Amino acid sequence: MPELVAPDGTRLAYRVLGEGPVLVCHPGGPGRPADYLGDLGGLSACRRLVLLDPRGTGRSGRPAEPDGYRFTRLAADLEVLRHHLGLERMDLLGHSAGANVALAYAAAHPERTGRLILLTPSARLTGAPDEMAAVAARFHTGEPWHAEAVTALAALGAGDTDPALESKIEPLLYGRWDPSAAEHAARSAATVAPAARDGFDEPDFDRAALVAALGRVTARAAVLAGDRDPVTGTVAPRVIASWLPGARLDWLPGCGHFPWLDDPVRTFTALDAALAD
Repeated sequence: MPELVAPDGTRLAYRVLGEGPVLVCHPGGPGRPADYLGDLGGLSACRRLVLLDPRGTGRSGRPAEPDGYRFTRLAADLEVLRHHLGLERMDLLGHSAGANVALAYAAAHPERTGRLILLTPSARLTGAPDEMAAVAARFHTGEPWHAEAVTALAALGAGDTDPALESKIEPLLYGRWDPSAAEHAARSAATVAPAARDGFDEPDFDRAALVAALGRVTARAAVLAGDRDPVTGTVAPRVIASWLPGARLDWLPGCGHFPWLDDPVRTFTALDAALAD
């Protein structure tokens, strides 16, 4: 597996899938390695996907400093990766919390950002209201697991830290809960690195400065959101799209937080259109 070393000495690992123009992909979680992205619904058929394991996850090393997991540090790692790959401009996709990293990178390096794709982006940076309970109440209501999942979600919202609650709400994150989704959820949850998850946020992050910097980004940008996604919700995608001049906002009907599993054809089509010349 290819590797590079960040300026602070942290070893970063990535894998490559497919052929074609390079698309660097940053996973979310936060605190998950990139394996759960698969090949994004078949996108490796026309793109060379560079799937980075963020510091502290998967095959990448752990930073020495406690603040080494913050998403602005992860954005700096993307610039190191761009140099390593020999790219003048980098097409970049961020999924979920990885969209925060991609936005921070584009704000810091607008001249190095090619196409920018925010796939079911996290609402963490936007200040948008938490829509998990509202979205969860609208979908999957006929499923036998729905009542238990909604109860677990309410308990988490009230501050209950029982780890078992996380697994009970996982069906809500998918547009379709079937054996494939259950396997994906189990595999993904098993790879979460707690230190990387807990150290991701930037306590003193200046959202206004980020928004101002993104207003100067000329990269072609797209926000792709599932209309059944309780993590991203319905407000955050519009807010993020408004930050990026000329950004397109595409809704993926019937999809949750992992749309390439719910509807790989529709997701591939939307990604391909966002990346087209």
